[in-house]
Amino acid sequence: MDCWKGAVSHSWIYPTVIICANGFFTTMRPSESFLTPYLTGPDKNLTTEEVTNQIFPVWTYSYLALLFPVFLLTDYVRYKPVLLLQGISLIVTWLLLLFAHGVLAMQLVEFFYGMVTATEVAYYAYIYSVVSTQHYQRVTSYCRSATLVAATVAAVLGQLLVSLAHVSYFCLNAISLASVSLAFLCAFFLPMPQRSMFFHKKDAPEPLPGPGKGPWSCQEERSPDAAARAPSPQPQAGRARPHRHMLSVLLQLGRDLRDCYGSRKLLCWSLWWALATAGFNQVVNYVQVLWDFRAPSHSSAVYNGAVEAIATFLGSATSMAVGYVKVNWDLSGELALGIFSALDAGSLLLMHFTDNIWACYAGYLAFKACYMLLITIATFQIAVNLSMERYALMFGFNNFVALVIQTILTVVVVDSRGLGLDISTQFLIYGSYFIVITGIFLIRSIYTIISIKCKNTSVAAESTAL
Repeated sequence: MDCWKGAVSHSWIYPTVIICANGFFTTMRPSESFLTPYLTGPDKNLTTEEVTNQIFPVWTYSYLALLFPVFLLTDYVRYKPVLLLQGISLIVTWLLLLFAHGVLAMQLVEFFYGMVTATEVAYYAYIYSVVSTQHYQRVTSYCRSATLVAATVAAVLGQLLVSLAHVSYFCLNAISLASVSLAFLCAFFLPMPQRSMFFHKKDAPEPLPGPGKGPWSCQEERSPDAAARAPSPQPQAGRARPHRHMLSVLLQLGRDLRDCYGSRKLLCWSLWWALATAGFNQVVNYVQVLWDFRAPSHSSAVYNGAVEAIATFLGSATSMAVGYVKVNWDLSGELALGIFSALDAGSLLLMHFTDNIWACYAGYLAFKACYMLLITIATFQIAVNLSMERYALMFGFNNFVALVIQTILTVVVVDSRGLGLDISTQFLIYGSYFIVITGIFLIRSIYTIISIKCKNTSVAAESTAL
């Protein structure tokens, strides 16, 4: 038995299997594609205005309030307790969805779901704390695949049960409750990590794979003394007072952010990440309300699950395609951001102006595919020259900025205490928002391309003169 425990604790396979199972059952929620029809249907009997302007905004506020403290707590307690907290939050969320009624109860659902999304960082961060660097690429692939497969299975299963078996939305939520309960049980069997990225370092920082760059390099545009500001190994919590250790870690995180955002290249990609992710999350959060407005669920067939399944597949396909495209992203990256953001804007404006539900579905598919393509490129461009620690930090901070922007959009556009716009007008605003993003990056790309061409012309002229 001791030999078995030792083998399990030192093997990368066991924790990978368990965390993938956790990710699968956490994501395998067939009711999620039908949340709006469930809330506005006979089960909850809420109005579209209550769902849009009073209930859904609570998720954004909850997520924003919890993201930063949970991000730090996740690393401080070494991931597993936060995965357990996520499981509890999911169970509470679906128990309330099943058995609670009224606007206030559904706002509480959104609060706990904000806790769920804030704790998602623990899923990917956990596996890097229990496996060696040589397995990072493989386990990342497995973890990502587990969630993508689960999302597709959940959407397809939900659609089949609704369309063919005529299963009620209440039963779909019961299936989701069973799935997230299994995820909670899986989290119990995860080995407790002995290290974490920031507060419990055991080894020197390990870089993400990158072409010919030092592990702490943000980009070649960094100032000459940046290397002197690179992080030194943090003292162990046991050898320093806990509050001093935490303060030193926070100060180091601040220096790391300053160094990384000092790179114009990383700043540009991070700006797009924050702006586009804010818009993407807002669209995903309210698209079911638009679909229900175009084709009311009480009088029309609902194909939300099928659309989400196709969208997940297209997003995965475009993400994979990036790996086979040979492009000089330093030259063409900003142009790509501008062009595909324009496609996103067009898709959203189509969803606003059309009354056809199938055109709405098509616009959503195009929108999600373009976003997934660009976020994959942005992730690679940011991660390629950073250590794992700095990438995690920038990932968290970019998402925090995105959430702040999303909160502003929610307060102004959606919340009943703000403008409280109807759902169709909201998508006009979101389309206009992506037009602004398009303008920013097209102008920037034109400036970059002209600057590079002028520089090359000047170099060629000097060579000729010599």
